[in-house]
Amino acid sequence: MSQKFMRSGRLNSVFLPFAPAAIMISQSLQSILRPSAFKAGLLTCISCCLIYFCINHNKPEFISSLDNKLTDFMFYLRGAEPSSGSVVIVDIDEKSLSEYGQWPWPRNLLAELAEKVLSAKPAVVGFDLIFAEKDRCTPLAILGQHQDIFSQPGSGLSSDLNAILSSITDYDKSLGDILDNSKSVQGYSLLFREDFLKNEASEPYVAHPVEPFTGWDFENIQFIAAYRPILNIAELRRGGSEGFLNLFHDENSKVRKAPLFVLLNKTPYPSLAMEMFMTAKTIRSPKLVPGPQQSRRFLPLQGFVINDTFYRTDDYGRLEINFRGPSNTFLYLSASNILNGTETAYLSGKYVLVGITASGMIDQVRTPFSSQMPGVEIHANILDNLIRNDGLISDKTLENQLTYTIILIAGLALSGSLVFLHPFIGLSISGLLFLLIAAGNYFLLFLENNLVGFSFIYLALTAVFLVVTLCNYFFEGRKRLFIKRAFSHYVSPAVVGELLKNPEKLNLLVDNREVTVLFCDIRNFTTLAENTSPAELSLFLNSYFSLLTDIIIKHNGMVDKFIGDAIMAVWGTPLQDPEHASKAVHAALEMAAAVAAHRDTLQLSGQPVRIGIGINSGLVSAGNFGCSRRFDYTVLGDNVNLASRMEGLTRYYPVTILITQQTRALLKRSITCRYIDAVRVKGRVKTVELYEPLEKEKSTLLGTQEYSQYLEALEYYRTRDFQKAALYFDNLFKTHGDPLYHMYRQRCLSFITSPPTLLWSGVYQHS
Repeated sequence: MSQKFMRSGRLNSVFLPFAPAAIMISQSLQSILRPSAFKAGLLTCISCCLIYFCINHNKPEFISSLDNKLTDFMFYLRGAEPSSGSVVIVDIDEKSLSEYGQWPWPRNLLAELAEKVLSAKPAVVGFDLIFAEKDRCTPLAILGQHQDIFSQPGSGLSSDLNAILSSITDYDKSLGDILDNSKSVQGYSLLFREDFLKNEASEPYVAHPVEPFTGWDFENIQFIAAYRPILNIAELRRGGSEGFLNLFHDENSKVRKAPLFVLLNKTPYPSLAMEMFMTAKTIRSPKLVPGPQQSRRFLPLQGFVINDTFYRTDDYGRLEINFRGPSNTFLYLSASNILNGTETAYLSGKYVLVGITASGMIDQVRTPFSSQMPGVEIHANILDNLIRNDGLISDKTLENQLTYTIILIAGLALSGSLVFLHPFIGLSISGLLFLLIAAGNYFLLFLENNLVGFSFIYLALTAVFLVVTLCNYFFEGRKRLFIKRAFSHYVSPAVVGELLKNPEKLNLLVDNREVTVLFCDIRNFTTLAENTSPAELSLFLNSYFSLLTDIIIKHNGMVDKFIGDAIMAVWGTPLQDPEHASKAVHAALEMAAAVAAHRDTLQLSGQPVRIGIGINSGLVSAGNFGCSRRFDYTVLGDNVNLASRMEGLTRYYPVTILITQQTRALLKRSITCRYIDAVRVKGRVKTVELYEPLEKEKSTLLGTQEYSQYLEALEYYRTRDFQKAALYFDNLFKTHGDPLYHMYRQRCLSFITSPPTLLWSGVYQHS
C-alpha cells in the first residue's frame, strides 16, 4: 500500500479500497481531515462537557444509579463510624412480646412504657408508632360492644351501668395523659395518592412551625407534596407534637435521602426526627434559607437555621443521610427491660426513639450499609446527623464546577499521555489518573461529608480513553505500524524509533531535501556471475547484501533499493539528519573494510570480489514515486545521478570510494580526504572535484612529504607541464607504489603525445 496514502492518517481506514482517489483527496484536504488523536481527545472532552450541560438538571436514571453505587462503595470503604451516643432506641422486640403478650399491646401497657421512659428525663421521646384507631383492648371498648347485655330486662345490671363505665380506665386517655405537656413527638403517616378521603380540617400539630418567607409562598419551594395525613386518634393528640414517619426509596429501593419537611395543605410539616430535634433544641421556629433563584416559579433551598445554627439540605429540603453503619449501630434497649426498670438509667438526657423490631412487625428497609435495617434506626441515623450537623452535603454548584474542570484537565492529560508517551506509560498514567480522581473524591470530598456525583466524570474520561485509543490504533497506530514495516528493514532501529516517537518528522510527500546518496557496486560482476550457478549466486548476494545493509542501517542510513548487484542508500531522509554526509562516509569506509575482511568468503568464480562506492550530497526530490497502483519512497534528481557516476568512476581511478566536493564540504574535517581529480562527466557541464576518504590508518598522509610531492605534481599537471608532472608521478609510484600515481603518469605521457586543447584547465573529461 502507498506510503503517502498511509500518511493521510484518518483517510486510510475509510478509503482503503480506493487508494488512488483517496491519495488525491488527502493531498488537497489533509489539513482539514487530519486531526490527531490528541485533538480527538480534546473534542471528546468538550463534547462531554456539552452533554453534561444538557443533562445537568435532569440526570438520566442510569447515571444517578451509578452515582449511588459509587456512594455505596465509599460507605463500604469508610466502614461504620461512632454515633454521637445521644440517640437510644427503646425496642419492642421478641423478648418484650414474649413477656408482655402479642402485638398490639393495650394502650395502658404503652402508657406504662411511656411513663417509665419520660420519668428517666430524656431530652425528647419520639414514637415510631401510629395510633390511628382506638384501643380495642380497653374494657370500655369491650363493654361498649356488649351494651345489650346490660339493657336486658331482669339482668339487674342496667341500673349500675353508668357507675361501672365511670370506674373503668380509658387506656387511650391514660396514654394521652402521660404524653400531655411532655417532650414527646408522635409519629403519623402521609398519603401521597389521592383517595378522596381528605379532611381539610385534619392537620398534624407542630410545636415549632416554619417561619414564612418574605415575598414567597412555601409552594415555591420544591418540597415533596402529600395529599393527606393519617393521624393518631384525638385522645393522644392533646399534648406534644407530631412528625411524619414516611421513608423514601431511590430507584434501587434504598433509603439515601430523607425529606426533613413535606408540603401538606401549602404548609411544610417536619419529619419525626426533625420534630424531635426541634423539640429538644428549639427556642425559636426554624427559618428556611433559600439559595439563588433559578427560575420564576421555584426557589431552591440551601438549608435551615435553628437557634442561629445553619443546617445544610439539598435544593428540595432533603437530608443526604450520613449513615453511621449497618443495623444495630445504635444502642437498643428492650422495652421489657424499661418496663421492669433495669435500663432506664440509659435514657437520661437522650433522644429516645420507641419502635418495634419484632419478627413480622418490622418495616425493614435497604441502605448503603445493610440490605435490612429497621425503620426506627433510619430515624435514629437522621436524628444523629442533625445532632452532629454532619449530614452529607450534595452541592450542585460544586459538582458542576468539579465535573467541568476534571473532564477538561484530566481529559487533556489522559489524551496527552496516550498520544505522546509510550503505550505502557500512557496506560499506566491513565490508570493513575482514574485512581487519583477516585482517591480525591473519597478523601477530599466524601470523608469531609461532601457528596459529589463522579460517575459522569468516569464515563467521560472512559470515552476520552476509548476515542484516543481507537484513534491511535486506527490512525496513529496504523501510521506507526506502516513506518515500522516500511523502514525497519532499511534504516536503523534508532531512526525507526525516532519516527515512531515523532511521526510528524516523517514527510512522505515529495519534498526537496538535502541528502547524501551512496551507490555501491561489485566490479566485473557480470563476468564473475557468468560462471556461477543461480543457487550459488543467490546465496552469495543474500550474504553480501546482508553484510552491507547491516552497516548502512548501523550508521542510520536508509537502504533505498537493490539494483542487481548494486546497493543504493540515502542519508537525511525520511528523517532529517544534519550529519548525513559524515554518517554516509563512515558507512562507506566500514563497508570497504568489511568486504576486505570477508575476502575469503565473499567470492565469485573462486575470486574475491571488489567493490566501488560513490557518494554525493545535495538537494534531491524525496518522496513517493510511481503509478496509482504502486508507490516507492525514493530520491530523484541530478545529485542522485552524480552519486551513481561517482561509483562508476571508481573503475577508472584505483580507489574504492569516491566522494564529491559537496560531500567533502559537509564533513567539516571529521574525515581526512585525499584530492583525486577534477572531472567533467557526461551530461554535466559543471566541474566535479573528486576526493577519496581515508581510513584512520592513512589519515596522516596529508602531512607527509609524499602528499606534498603529490600536490606539486598535480600543480605541474594543471599548468600543462606534463614532462615534470610525469617525472614526479613516476618517482612517487616507484617509491610508494600507489596505483593512482601510475594512472596520472600514464595520463601525462598521453598528453605529451596528444596535448589537450588550449582551453583545457586541468579538468578531465570522462565519456
